[in-house]
Amino acid sequence: MSRQPRFILPGQPQHVIQRGNNRDVIFTSDEDYKFYLEKLAAACTRFDCKLHAYVLMTNHVHLLMTPESKDGIGKVMQSIGRYYVQYFNYQYKRTGTLWEGRYKATLLDSENYLLTCYRYIEMNPVRAAMVDHPSEYPWSSYRCNAVGELNNLITAHELYLALGDNQQERGKFYRGLFDSQIEARELNEIRDATNKSWVLGTSRFKDRIEALTARQVAPKGKGGDRKSKKYKENKINRV
Repeated sequence: MSRQPRFILPGQPQHVIQRGNNRDVIFTSDEDYKFYLEKLAAACTRFDCKLHAYVLMTNHVHLLMTPESKDGIGKVMQSIGRYYVQYFNYQYKRTGTLWEGRYKATLLDSENYLLTCYRYIEMNPVRAAMVDHPSEYPWSSYRCNAVGELNNLITAHELYLALGDNQQERGKFYRGLFDSQIEARELNEIRDATNKSWVLGTSRFKDRIEALTARQVAPKGKGGDRKSKKYKENKINRV
């Protein structure tokens, strides 16, 4: 069975995940992280993708990107994959694949999910119990987005810029977003949509993407219990 093409709209952000093969480690030293970020910056510039947030975990990466062309993200990930695998295999005297298949991605409803996705990405080290606060983790975009630390990889999304009139105001508002936990429902929505390459957004947003792409953008709802009173009442009402 052929693989379905990803949902891609130039100018619309996407949450991207790429994992190590068999969940194996893909970063073992500071030099590894630095090399990956160097190639990520070069690829984003070359293929016209804006990077808004990221985190490099020991065995996977999360990226929040907006492509300016339909094949931008694909080319970025292909470029990084090629350079980083060559580097990693040479560095650690290994051969073979490093990645667990194709990268996974979800098209985001920016109005309703963008800032939640920022938080989801930058809170990964906290959820993994690697640090107590995202500011303590060096391989993410949190310090840039929250306190204005210089990071040439990051391009602020317009919704991030709307958080305040200057960096100090934006940083204060942004830090406040991390005072509360992301609801379990939202965590599951982000995980499911990304891992299964569905569209993440409101019903209205999904309807718009479905109309634009002529494709199903989310799993179909399961039918109810045909013996239940509610199901029978709904069936009568539809007749």
